[in-house]
Amino acid sequence: MSGEGGFDDAAYDRGMEELTKGDGEDNVITEWTEVHETFDTMNLHENLLRGIYAYGFEKPSAIQQRGIVPFAKGLDVIQQAQSGTGKTATFCAGILQSLNYELEECQALVLAPTRELAQQIENVMRALGDYLQVKCHACVGGTSVREDQRILQAGVHVVVGTPGRVYDMLRRRALKPDSIKIFSLDEADEMLSRGFKDQITTFSNCCRQSCKLAFSVRLCRRKRWKLLASL
Repeated sequence: MSGEGGFDDAAYDRGMEELTKGDGEDNVITEWTEVHETFDTMNLHENLLRGIYAYGFEKPSAIQQRGIVPFAKGLDVIQQAQSGTGKTATFCAGILQSLNYELEECQALVLAPTRELAQQIENVMRALGDYLQVKCHACVGGTSVREDQRILQAGVHVVVGTPGRVYDMLRRRALKPDSIKIFSLDEADEMLSRGFKDQITTFSNCCRQSCKLAFSVRLCRRKRWKLLASL
């Protein structure tokens, strides 16, 4: 049965069951039972709540009711939901809750398959984090490499980008992975279908061992669920 906003609880649980079934792999929590019907019960920063309500949210969607808190608790997360259900705001809120705002270094890296989606994520991250004074920058193709370098070297909390430009910034040492504690992929299924597997693995390996992984997908075949879980 589908939840509010098109979030299919049954499909999510079936996907996670297939991911972990019968291969002798480490146990994975396949069903998150903690559900929050309001943002106020999620124990979020006051200024994050202000940003959420200022953005226009009144009540969390089904994916937000289940998905924000695991992000905020620092768990590795795979969330599945269709477009338009609020999944972008879900991982943005979870990331914003987890940052140390006194440390002006990249602490969260979010990758997206397209320039347009990366810029959309940046806009949501900035809006929700407005009262937290978050510093977020989008590294995407078609923009000035020199300007990216300048902004990253000046210090940001979150970097959102496409794999090619983000890899270039790592190669040029403008983006340093030392403080990254969250590595997130939006539309991870689309990124894998586009052949970004090797780059995703490279980014994951660059991050420190304690880095938390968060993947947002729309539809994901079992093979790709397993690949995401192996990162």
